[in-house]
Amino acid sequence: MTNRPGERPHYPPHLQPPLAADHYMGPSSSSSAASLKGCCCCLFLLLIFLALLAVAIALVIVLAVRPKKPEFDLQRVGVEYLLVAPTDSSGDGVTSYSASPAAYLSLNTTLLFTAVNPNKVGIKYGAADLYVLYRGVPLGIAVVPGFEQPEHSTRLVESRVSVSRFNVLQSDAVDLVRDASVNDRVELRITGDVGAKIRLLGFTSPRVQVSVDCVIVISPRRQSLSYKQCGVDGLNV
Repeated sequence: MTNRPGERPHYPPHLQPPLAADHYMGPSSSSSAASLKGCCCCLFLLLIFLALLAVAIALVIVLAVRPKKPEFDLQRVGVEYLLVAPTDSSGDGVTSYSASPAAYLSLNTTLLFTAVNPNKVGIKYGAADLYVLYRGVPLGIAVVPGFEQPEHSTRLVESRVSVSRFNVLQSDAVDLVRDASVNDRVELRITGDVGAKIRLLGFTSPRVQVSVDCVIVISPRRQSLSYKQCGVDGLNV
């Protein structure tokens, strides 16, 4: 079978040559990329919407509840004993004030704190350590247990401080002995932070620090509290 010049050769059906594979995937690949880009844009817009919704809900809750900072204050101090004993280094019962004097302080007190919740929701307090200081020297720790407080309520929280023969060295020892024996006043400072969180509808707010900073003066002769000051206002006893 002959063909004319310029004509495409004709083959019988059973001898047809295989067609070349079409490797051009331009339209399909472009469509997939556009679809993926659209999904990413939708996901990004959804995340922005959820973030704005969370902020709006938080603002509504804040405006509805109007949270106020809780109050945590030292209400009463019960002194069981406070003893100051200068060291006797001479061995004959006579107190010796050498170049490096020292004194021992023993203390046992009960601290009663008042927790006030002025909010419309409950508050959860975490356990906290309050430090008892003499002239900046730590003497002991008052451990405040954690507790939950209902809305618009006042609660009393008790803690104890027990110090057994704490060795106060050098210049602080001289001041301590003079304050106890001559001035009849030992000034202590109670300081620390108590963490509180507001609870609403099963959610807990970020931690809020409630600072405690009190000065108490104890009379060793009367074994009682003679002065207490927390914050600005002072109370003479």
